[in-house]
Amino acid sequence: MVDDANNPPDRAADRFNEDKAVSLIRGGGERPDLDAGVAAIREVLATLPVRPGVYRMQDARGDVLYVGKARALRNRVANYTQVDRLPLRLQRMVSQTRSMTIVTTNSEAEALLLEAQLIKRFRPPYNVLLRDDKSFPFILLRSDHDFARIMKHRGARRAEGNYYGPFASAGSVNTTINALQKLFLLRSCTDSFFARRDRPCLLYQIKRCSAPCVDRISKEDYGELVRQAKDFLGGKSNAVQREIEAQMSAAAEDLDFERAAMLRDRLRAATFIQGSQAIHAEGLPNADIFACAEKAGQIAIQAFFIRGGQNWGHRAFFPARTEGMEMGEVLQSFMAQFYEEVPPPRVILLDRALPEADLLAEALKEAAGGKVEISIPQRGDRKKLVEQATRNAAEALDRRMAESGSKAKVWREMADFLELDEPQRIEVYDNSHIQGTHALGAMICAGPEGFIKNQYRKWNIREAQTNDDFAMMREVMTRRFGRAMEEDPDRDKGQWPDCVLIDGGKGQMSAVKAALEELGVEDVPLVAIAKGPHHGRDGREVFHFPDGREKMLPVNSPVLFHLQRMRDEVHRFVIGAHREKRSRAITASPLDEIPGIGPARKRALLLHFGTASRVRAAALDDLMRAPGVSEAVARTVYDFYHPGG
Repeated sequence: MVDDANNPPDRAADRFNEDKAVSLIRGGGERPDLDAGVAAIREVLATLPVRPGVYRMQDARGDVLYVGKARALRNRVANYTQVDRLPLRLQRMVSQTRSMTIVTTNSEAEALLLEAQLIKRFRPPYNVLLRDDKSFPFILLRSDHDFARIMKHRGARRAEGNYYGPFASAGSVNTTINALQKLFLLRSCTDSFFARRDRPCLLYQIKRCSAPCVDRISKEDYGELVRQAKDFLGGKSNAVQREIEAQMSAAAEDLDFERAAMLRDRLRAATFIQGSQAIHAEGLPNADIFACAEKAGQIAIQAFFIRGGQNWGHRAFFPARTEGMEMGEVLQSFMAQFYEEVPPPRVILLDRALPEADLLAEALKEAAGGKVEISIPQRGDRKKLVEQATRNAAEALDRRMAESGSKAKVWREMADFLELDEPQRIEVYDNSHIQGTHALGAMICAGPEGFIKNQYRKWNIREAQTNDDFAMMREVMTRRFGRAMEEDPDRDKGQWPDCVLIDGGKGQMSAVKAALEELGVEDVPLVAIAKGPHHGRDGREVFHFPDGREKMLPVNSPVLFHLQRMRDEVHRFVIGAHREKRSRAITASPLDEIPGIGPARKRALLLHFGTASRVRAAALDDLMRAPGVSEAVARTVYDFYHPGG
């Protein structure tokens, strides 16, 4: 049986619901076997329809090896049984295949979108992967308040307002927002901060806000600033600039020199934005530009983001698992995954043809709100922009390869120093607390390519609540490796470390070693890093090994710098997590302990009585008089503080 998507819901997020998807065939051994893989695929073929859809190749454990889409599932999957015609890469995949999951869709365009979703979800080893999982930042101009707020935004776009982006980095967003504040004097503060003000804040003093919180500007005049900001971000920057020039001239003629000077400063801010972000392409609409470069089996994809004639940044991407694939095929797979998170523009310019450009354009049509043009410019300013992106891609790849070469060398030398055999995953641990309170343990993870941030973990210390670093480290290790033994006892999912690096000295080493021995884990290499003889003032570190040996590195060693960077990263991560936990505790209220009392009723009680202690002391009748508090809620609060009645 197969899934059917004949009647998709209206919401795009639910269109590809897989709750009913089933594996069509399971069996075979775990060892690669080409004949067993072909047999499994042929058994699937007997039930496949000639319809568009998506298929997943899975190994004996059910782990996804590959996600593919097809205009006609039966025809596409049948190709995998023609082993002699497959490249070696796909032959290896077929030899590991023991089951398949099939989902049918209404069209090939829907199949393309679903394929991209599943690749990002499962990250299969035989698909091209967009390595950078970090969401892109946007500028959000919120519209759910009388005085709109301008802010940086990442993630799901649920808040009411206008979103402008994507920007290539948080830095480019921050620079643009700072300039926009000078230009349009829009507030950036939170609604709660806005509501508490009784005098202007510093942003008003430095002329980056019009202070609507204390009525220094009317609602109508502020609305006009918001309208200008929307026009500017929407591509009408020249019109907005001319409008400000006219207002400045009128103010000067009226001898209102203070207003004229303020408008002059705004005009300079507009000129700065245009000068730093302008793209010289006549009539270029909102557009994304992609170009590729290939060298020694590695591929770089350079992206330019242009909105309203302004350059909102550029970024280089380095897709993984591209061996044996044409660059056009890699670029198409990359774009399908890229536009899973980013709304596509109406124009996309490329440096090369895609295997299925029309299909990709059709798939992006709904998200773009209209027809999407994917083209390879042949002349004019658009061609120059693509050529510029191509040069940037080649330069980014050269830098990447140079960095990777030195990085790989340092990684190998580090492995030799730590006495490791080709490590792929090193975990670094640290604790943070203040006199035993709000205690946290944390782990960061690093590999040959750098930090693996989606593998970072933190633990609230439950048992070792005293000022005992050794006990805290034992608890963290017991919980981390106890769970690993339950979930991956065979250690074949890539989640076990090749080395555990501990921030500390002999005491921390002994605590970790004892905790792992109690679990029966005795083959994970351990190393503790501690300050040197002069408490680290000379840049030296001492590395402690489980057998009692100590080793040191020269102060100018690249390996020492690399290990110190890993130690500093775990410090940053655990201290940030601890600060966040401490802040939550500071802002907590005794009312949080009352069951059934949510944020709205807690706010109503505090606004009415002023403090939590007054709520505790209030009589039942007084509680019932609070706005928004029903008799049942009042009784719940009263009974919580007066269990005797």
